[in-house]
Amino acid sequence: MMRINGQPADSIDARDRGLAYGDGVFRTLRMANGRPLWWRDHVARLEADCAALALACPDAGLLLEEACAVADGADCVAKLILTRGSGVRGYAPGDTGAVTRIVMAVPLPPHAWADAPRAVRARLCTLRLGHQPRLAGVKHLNRLENVLARAEWTDPAIFEGLLCDEAGMLVGGTMSNLFWVREGVLCTPELDRCGVAGVTRARALRAASRLGLRTRFERQPPAAILAADEVMICNSLIGMRRVAMLDAAELGEAGWRERLDKALYEDLD
Repeated sequence: MMRINGQPADSIDARDRGLAYGDGVFRTLRMANGRPLWWRDHVARLEADCAALALACPDAGLLLEEACAVADGADCVAKLILTRGSGVRGYAPGDTGAVTRIVMAVPLPPHAWADAPRAVRARLCTLRLGHQPRLAGVKHLNRLENVLARAEWTDPAIFEGLLCDEAGMLVGGTMSNLFWVREGVLCTPELDRCGVAGVTRARALRAASRLGLRTRFERQPPAAILAADEVMICNSLIGMRRVAMLDAAELGEAGWRERLDKALYEDLD
């Protein structure tokens, strides 16, 4: 089911700047019984991302109403897309009028089901993320780097691909944020040059604090995580998953995935 600007529809104006330039932002929500998990966190990130693009953010109550409407009481995925709307040709944003709101619901993918494996395989992608500090952390619509990185493999046994920036430092996964535990410290990449600062990443950092686990933001090459106590990825659909193997290297297990994953859901809003 889909709504565009509040109305049932399945198409947008071909001049929409989201289509032409990726000029917009989005959020992916896990819906439980037709209600979004972690809604306040998602709204806060959506408002921050809109501000980074100088994009007017619609009323949170309106977006919540539309997300619940398309979910129709189901356990599913809801995607919110906001674009700058339709405008004249050219890069200059100009006055496009109202933001385009696209809200859609799709079934939960198998990797988000309750019985999905909690330990996964990953690979290192060859694509390197370019540095753009102004957009660092923002979940904007231009995800071509992620698309090209995800096209690097077809093996269904590989769940995720890890990405480095142009300096060779770890950033995250094609669809996830990255964590590793080393000597009692929960580490995650700095995201001030590129990458997406996901809601689950923020919740995991808060959860670590409640668990008494120190946190640190680092710039590290892939070799640095091979000897970690545990390596994990996360997003709003899968929670925390342990990376059991990275390419041909087997990675450690220390029990932090279970503790952090449980703590993610203890801070319900």
